[in-house]
Amino acid sequence: MAQEIERKFLVTSDAFKNEAYKQMHITQGYLSSVPERTVRVRIKGDKGYITIKGAGSTSGVSRYEWEKEIPITEVEELLSICEPGVINKTRYEVKSGEFTFEVDEFYGENQGLVVAEIELSGESDQFEKPEWLGEEVTGDARFYNSMLMKNPYTKW
Repeated sequence: MAQEIERKFLVTSDAFKNEAYKQMHITQGYLSSVPERTVRVRIKGDKGYITIKGAGSTSGVSRYEWEKEIPITEVEELLSICEPGVINKTRYEVKSGEFTFEVDEFYGENQGLVVAEIELSGESDQFEKPEWLGEEVTGDARFYNSMLMKNPYTKW
């Protein structure tokens, strides 16, 4: 079983953009957004994906994740039957020590929200925190993309 271990933080400035070595646009929708299992379809750059995620651990740091690449045409078809609300964002990849932060800048109804995630190999892994990294929001369901689709940031 594939286990995703990640921590999530708010971002306090756009200084990360100068440090990014890669960026791409992401559009995604949800076929299922119940907490026990989310099923997401995504166009990330020039590739399509379907992802299934299980419920998070008590800490919110780890959960089951399965992902498979699928043709973009299939993602486009599946987006038409997704739950209401689409997530649009640009993802920036920023190296920090031996790890990479994925920084998502959201658009549309989530405009103004910028969140950084770091994938770890274990829940107790230590990592360098860049100066633009703010409050930790790991485990705060409001910041899950599946929740941002239902309750967008601009409506908080």
